[in-house]
Amino acid sequence: MSITEIQFQAQTVESAPEQAIQGRSQWQLTWRRLRSDRVAVGSVVVILIVAICAIIAPVFAALTGHPVDQEYPNTGWTLQGLPVGPMTHGFLLGTDSQARDLIVRIAYGARISLFVGISTTFVATLAGVTIGMISGYFGGGVDAVLARFIDAVLAFPFIVLALSLAAVFGPSLTIVLVVITFFSWAGISRVVRGQTLSIKEKEYIEAARSLGAGPWRIMFIDILPNLMAPVLVLATLSIPAAIVFEATLSYLGLGIQLPTPSWGNMLADAQNDFQVAWWYLLFPALALLITTLAFNLLGDGVRDAMDPRTERIFAAASGRRGRRKRRRVTPIDVLSDPAQPTLGGPA
Repeated sequence: MSITEIQFQAQTVESAPEQAIQGRSQWQLTWRRLRSDRVAVGSVVVILIVAICAIIAPVFAALTGHPVDQEYPNTGWTLQGLPVGPMTHGFLLGTDSQARDLIVRIAYGARISLFVGISTTFVATLAGVTIGMISGYFGGGVDAVLARFIDAVLAFPFIVLALSLAAVFGPSLTIVLVVITFFSWAGISRVVRGQTLSIKEKEYIEAARSLGAGPWRIMFIDILPNLMAPVLVLATLSIPAAIVFEATLSYLGLGIQLPTPSWGNMLADAQNDFQVAWWYLLFPALALLITTLAFNLLGDGVRDAMDPRTERIFAAASGRRGRRKRRRVTPIDVLSDPAQPTLGGPA
């Protein structure tokens, strides 16, 4: 390369605008990593499909002409009085024990599951973040009381509380929301408390105190933004747990009651007929499994995107194990492979 070409390239670099190199925020990097994660993107697609099916459940029922609670004894039962199978008499997934369209009831059950999962997680996240920050920031007696209360909530069996409330007020959706919310915030609060104890000792927090900032401003302006990453991961992973809790309570008869469709009470109702109507047990169980698995995989993807060190650690560990396997040469390998150098011989 001639001197003239070098001078021309130097002038080009100097004349380039400063905006040519732009930094990316942590959220932009997270979004970029998340988009490159095929498993996370596929999970989002599955969640969107389930959400769309839940939203348009009334429209789907109108298109099929099968209302959610409508029984069809003439076409929905066999001559032996059993539910008909999939793709029979216009029932895509067959019917249930009461000759109702199963696919319509599964779509309505998705509305219950998503509503319970998202609403309880939202309320539990707000409560857990607030209580965790208060406990971790103020410390002392406040931290001792709140920390022991968190431990007591985590140790209390939720089934006992659900049974008590159901015995007093009767099984209902309200009981499900109260029980799941009450037992969901404690885990989030414990993580937030530990993070707050670490963050409040940072230099910028001490600088904010020296400038006269109050505790509430420090907690919600300086500490809370640094807690968003773990809180978002915990919230994403709490949604499938809430969906499973709702299905468990409904299966035990403590939550949503028939004829209102819920994946849990559908599984409970199907256990009497699963030997002759396998679809009645299989399809609600698949809907529950696919939905919770998609949320869990999305939570794992969000965690890896916000903290890529975990993925790098696992990748580095796998690489080291692979190198060790490649470097390990036994005397038997040396004797059996003429390409290997002999012991004490030239390499």
